[in-house]
Parts: sequence; structure tokens; C-alpha cells
Amino acid sequence: MASLLIAVIYLAFISLGLPDSLLGSAWPTMQTIFHVPSSYAGYVSMMISFMTIISALAGPGLIKRFQTKWIVIVSIFLTVIGLLGFSFTAHYWMLFLFAVPYGLGAGSVDASLNHYVANHYSSSVMNFLHCFYGLGAVISPNLMALALKYARWNEGYRWTAYIQIGILFICILSLPLWKNNEKEAQETEESVGIMEALKVPGVIHTLIAFFSYCAGEATCFLWTSSYFAGTKQGMGEELIAAFGSLIFGGLMLGRLISGFISNRLGDRLLIRIGIALEFAGILCIALPVKGYILAAAGFLIAGTGMGPVYPAIQHMAPDNFGKKYSAAVIGLQMASAYLGSTFMPMVFGKLQQAVGIWIMPLYLTLFAFLNIAFLEFAYQKIRRKGGENHA
Repeated sequence: MASLLIAVIYLAFISLGLPDSLLGSAWPTMQTIFHVPSSYAGYVSMMISFMTIISALAGPGLIKRFQTKWIVIVSIFLTVIGLLGFSFTAHYWMLFLFAVPYGLGAGSVDASLNHYVANHYSSSVMNFLHCFYGLGAVISPNLMALALKYARWNEGYRWTAYIQIGILFICILSLPLWKNNEKEAQETEESVGIMEALKVPGVIHTLIAFFSYCAGEATCFLWTSSYFAGTKQGMGEELIAAFGSLIFGGLMLGRLISGFISNRLGDRLLIRIGIALEFAGILCIALPVKGYILAAAGFLIAGTGMGPVYPAIQHMAPDNFGKKYSAAVIGLQMASAYLGSTFMPMVFGKLQQAVGIWIMPLYLTLFAFLNIAFLEFAYQKIRRKGGENHA
């Protein structure tokens, strides 16, 4: 029964990844149909992320009030509404209406499942969990590529919604697997609020690091296809859309590998190795080569390096800050992550419109550096706090 529950949790994370990569892969086509500038993708992405921030901040309260299984089911249902809404959209402004359920569905399920797994399972399980997120995020751009080839971009959203409905149905059938856990309920009741969690040494540094990580990740999510369209020649519309999944393929690969080695290496070392690999991938993207193969390999390598960062930061929360603070800290981390996802792809959209899409590797380098720098600052704060408590 326990293994079946883990399988359902993994499936829920596939559903979380499915909607995230669609806008970036479809946008080069949607932009021409809606007759708007390329930077307008950033506004839609910002609306989705803003709604996710709201639901992520509400996460600790929802976790106290409702069982995780109900948060998961309602959240997946909301993303189904958002996906179907996008598929029937005929005007650019309509995207903002359906971005509301699209975004609300992501934040709560993300925060609740990360909290659940961080407190009850190993780092390995956490990495495998986020690996399945990557699987969902790889599937949908390829569905969009098929839709662009054989139908229209709308069908890409619709087909993804059908998969999401199937996952929702399985989650509903799995309700008996989620048994009440008295120990979990007690831990949740003792958890603190967001304002108190912000006072804990190292939390703010971790939030800045998480913001920086997701700024780079979300920029790749949204602009990878546009980067190939703007810098490489001889690529068809379908290939450009399919290349939107490169970063997600890398994330999935990185988390799959990390699932096997994370318990041995530990979260902190895994993050350091991952960010070093991310820098190597960004260098491949930046090299001035006419063909698209090296840049494609670069996005795959960068994604592989990014892979363990997100799950490792989430998994460290109970150990770094204590179980009492973990629900609030993970909710804050989710909100901080989506702040980066909300604003920084839009900022990059304006920047690339003014300077050129070629600047993307420099933009990614900046946030990779901020990510590792503020994590190291957080570790120092946590060590000092530990030393003071020991004294």
C-alpha cells in the first residue's frame, strides 16, 4: 500500500509538470496568431506565476486545515480547467482569465506534496519525485510539436488536458490509500506561521537563492524555443517547439541520476555539483557556433545540472530549520520560487526585445551565480545558529 501511495504521488507530480512547458513551446506560433510582440509571453507567464504564489503562500494554512489528498485532487482539477480554457482561447486577453485556475492549481499541490515528502521520505525519493515533474514537462512540448504538425496549437493544450483528466481520475480512485496519520497531524498543528519562519537564521538567504534558481529555470522554460528561433537557422517550426523540452529533459535526467546518488552524497554536495554542471551547459549555449547541436546539448547539460537543486533545497528544509518550521519555510520557498518565475522571464522578454535573444546565456549565468552564492551564505548562518545552540 505504501509503494502504491508513492506511485500516486509521483503521478501527481507528472500532472504538475505537464502545464509548465506548454506556453514556451507554443509561443512562437501563438505570438503570430494573436499579433502581439514576443515579450507578451512574459505577461501571461507572470499571471500564471502570480496565482501560484498566492496558492503557495496559502499552502501552510491549507495543509493545517485539509488533508494532502484533497489539496492534490482540487489542484489538478483547477489545472484541467486552465488547460481546457487555453485550448479554446481565441484572443490574447482570454489567456489571462484561464491563467487564474492554471496557476492556482500548481502552488498548493507543489507545497503540500513537497512538505509531505520532505518530512516522511529520503532525499532519493524527493529527487525521483521531481524527476517525474520533469517527465510531465517533457511530454507536453512534444504533444505541442505534434499538434503544430498535424493540427493547431490549441490541440496541444487540449491533448494535455485529456492526460490531466486521466491522472485526476486515478488520484480519485487512490483516496483510500491516504490514511490519516496522527503523528503528521500533530506536527502540522505545532507548525509556525510564515512571519515567525522568516526570523529563522538562513531562511531569507535560502529564499533569495530559490528566487535566483527559478529565475533561470523559468527563463529557460519560456524562452528556449524562442532562443533557437532567433539565433539558429534552418530549423522548422516543429523542431523549434520540440526543443522547448530540452531543459525539461535535462531536469528529468539530473533528478533521475540524483535519485540514485543523493543519499550517499547529501543535498549540499549534490547542489554544488549540479550548479557547476549548469555553468558548463551555459558555456555550450554561449559559444558562437552556427549550428544548433551544441546549443541543444548545452540546454540539456544545463537542465541536468539544475535537476537536483530544487528538490535538494526543499528536502533540506526540515533538517536545516526544524520540522516545526518546515511547512512555513517550504511555503515561503515556493512563493519565492514563483516570484522568480513570475517576474524574471518577463524582464528577460523586455531585455531580449531591446538587445537581442543572444543575451540569454549571460542572463542565465547571473542567476546561477546568485543561486550558489546565497545558498552558501545560508549554510554559514545555519552553522552559526547550530554552534550557538550547542554552546
